[in-house]
Parts: sequence; structure tokens; C-alpha cells
Amino acid sequence: MKHLALSIVAVAVLAMPFGVVQAQTNANKPPAKKAATTKKAPAKKTVKKTSKGVPAKTAKAVESNTPVEPLSKRLSDAELAIAQRVYTGRIQCELGADITVTPDEKNPGFFNVSAGKQRYYMHPVESRTGAIRLEDGRAEAMMLQLGNKSMVMNQKLGQRVADDCQTSEQKQFAAQLERSGGPGLLDGSPKK
Repeated sequence: MKHLALSIVAVAVLAMPFGVVQAQTNANKPPAKKAATTKKAPAKKTVKKTSKGVPAKTAKAVESNTPVEPLSKRLSDAELAIAQRVYTGRIQCELGADITVTPDEKNPGFFNVSAGKQRYYMHPVESRTGAIRLEDGRAEAMMLQLGNKSMVMNQKLGQRVADDCQTSEQKQFAAQLERSGGPGLLDGSPKK
């Protein structure tokens, strides 16, 4: 502790003459003139950059030399078949909300889904349950379309964006389920 105190005092003593010299040189200087006599530096040549910070010229060269695979070719045949079964249009949900599902004409199999202010660009994904599942990997969102209802979930936030959404076909299916009763939980497994 004593060494620390001594070193602080030594630094202060050594710095004092420097401060005195600075004060004397400032006193001998004439007052500064207005900044009007200073010359402007020549303007730097600006390079237009893309949104990712890469110069536009470089980005254009890379795009022209890189073959780009269309989005629809990234989907398997099974996923394209699922896309044919997706319910599209404006779908009414619970609590007066609604979602809009529109197919992307430029990229078959892809859909623009909007729920309120949120927008998603989704594509079909195979599921073992037979449900129609659309996903947006960037926004971490998913839409499930079952026989009797649809829902949109935000996986990043862990919440449902829209629930109990039904098209006219889904309403008919839900009514048919209610009439027939469907298999119950305590009913035996189906006989083969």
C-alpha cells in the first residue's frame, strides 16, 4: 500500500513541471484567429456500399460469377406436393384477428404469410403427423394447418401469433368431426 501511495506522489511531482511549461507557452501565444482562414480538406472519394457493407462493385461481380439456384429448386418433390394443399387467402382467427396466406408467384412452393403487423416468408416442411407445416427459418416462425384449424407460432418468442384460424373448408371439417364424434381417448386402437 505504501508503494502505491509513493508511486502516485512521484507521478504527480513529475507531471507538475510539464503543466507549468504548458501554461507559460500558452501565455506567450497571441490569441487565435478565426477559423475562416483554414482550408477545407479535399473530399474523399466515396464508394457506394450495399446494405451488408460490401462495395456494390464487388457484390455485382460475385453475383454474376455465382450460379444462383432458384428457391423452388431447393424444395423436394414431397414439399412441393405439400404446397399444393396449403389453404390460401384471408383466414379468420379467434378474437377478431386474421391471417393472410398468399402464394409467391415467382417461387412456387413459397408463401407470404401476414398476421397483423408481422410478415413471414414460409415454405412447406414434411411432417410425420400429416399436418401441413410452413416454416420461416429467418424469423423463426411456423404455421400449422390441421384439418379443423390453423395457427401461427413465433418460436423465437415462444408464443402463438394467431390461433384457431379457420377457412370455410376447415369449418366444415370441424363440424363433421363434432357430428361423428371421432375416436375417443378411451377407444381401443384401430383394428388392422
